[in-house]
Amino acid sequence: MHITCAGRTDVGIIRSGNEDNFLMVADRGIFVVADGMGGHAAGEVASEMAVRFVARELGSLKSLSDDQVADRMRTSIRAANGAIFQRTLTEHDKRGMGTTVTALVLYDTRFLIGQVGDSRAYLYRDQKLMQLTKDHSYVQEQVDAGYLTPEQARSHPYSNVITRCVGANSDVMPDVYLGTVKPRDLFLLASDGLTGMLEDPQLAELLAGDRMPQEQVDDLITEANRHGGLDNITAIIVRIDSVDAVVGDGTQVTQPGARPR
Repeated sequence: MHITCAGRTDVGIIRSGNEDNFLMVADRGIFVVADGMGGHAAGEVASEMAVRFVARELGSLKSLSDDQVADRMRTSIRAANGAIFQRTLTEHDKRGMGTTVTALVLYDTRFLIGQVGDSRAYLYRDQKLMQLTKDHSYVQEQVDAGYLTPEQARSHPYSNVITRCVGANSDVMPDVYLGTVKPRDLFLLASDGLTGMLEDPQLAELLAGDRMPQEQVDDLITEANRHGGLDNITAIIVRIDSVDAVVGDGTQVTQPGARPR
């Protein structure tokens, strides 16, 4: 598999500090976005710890099965959770800190995503944008229960309240998503500073066309700031340039270990 990737984080227009972090280890196919919270720079500490721990614990994924990669992803995010939670217990100024984590790994002809919180992963394929992850948020739970429409959820006063994060408790269970890659696929990992400012059709428009990922990342952040820049903004774009072998079209995203419906 051959890829081109780019990432960037921006403080936005309103915030004075940046609590987002991201990490790209392109030669190992590892990409992580984390959006920290906690104040007094604690959010920045949590997100930096998360991206570092996840990338380190994932290690090499060569010759691993899908279930083994899924287990490695869960273990890496739970390790980050444990380290961050321990600091909240031992350092007074770190109490209450936590972070989202959305991590993408590419291996063989597959992709796998681990997620906690409301930072998102998207796939842009054949001129269509698909949100691969589901937010761990209050408004998403209300949408799932039928109490809110997706449109109402976007403007809800509690739209930034998440129900699961890394570091808030002694353990956490990530959601894991699995699929097959195709040449020309574009993966977007983003904090809610981007997705809260731009609707999916706007994201799709900015991802369209044959441009380099760095230019697309820069345009996404510019547009998010133009629409208010209310939060820190982080985006990673990974373009699949070629794949050695493709099995099926990979349009169905599944969770390893889940029973078929």
